[in-house]
Amino acid sequence: MCEDVGYLDQPQALHVLPGAAEALVAAERAGFQIVLVTNQAGVGHGRFDELTLDSIHDRLRELLGERGARVDGIYYCPHHPEALLARYRLDCACRKPKPGMLLRARDEMGIDLASSYLVGDHPRDIAAGAAAGATSVLVLTGHGRRMWLETPRPPDVRPDHVADDLAAAVQWILERERASATAGGRA
Repeated sequence: MCEDVGYLDQPQALHVLPGAAEALVAAERAGFQIVLVTNQAGVGHGRFDELTLDSIHDRLRELLGERGARVDGIYYCPHHPEALLARYRLDCACRKPKPGMLLRARDEMGIDLASSYLVGDHPRDIAAGAAAGATSVLVLTGHGRRMWLETPRPPDVRPDHVADDLAAAVQWILERERASATAGGRA
């Protein structure tokens, strides 16, 4: 959804990828809630604090809003087992590939994870989606292309679909949902 700039530590450095906001609008119109779940080890490593992260998330909402899109919820994990700041140094249940953030979103937002899609650019996103029972889509933007095509990954980490970008992922999701509705209507 956003341009990969390494550790995003300031709101001004945030740039939404072309077509991402429009894809979110299409998903919203189809009835999907848009929820962001993100590992933010930069907090635990002391690169930026949670107030800065809140500002970055506010900027994301602003940029998306300018294009008619919204994010219904944002969940982040500031922890890392090797964090420099002791209060964030832990192997928690929320850090992807574990499904903790997805389970929290389910509980707080009433999300049916079995009917949900996790779209991500990293094998740990795909693993978290699978652990939560969601359908997973790997996008080849951000870390996606390098992580999927060039980096060894556990053999059990397999997305349900691979898409070039968020727009293609949403297109696949919407087509899959239409096909499922049509098939259900014939039964």
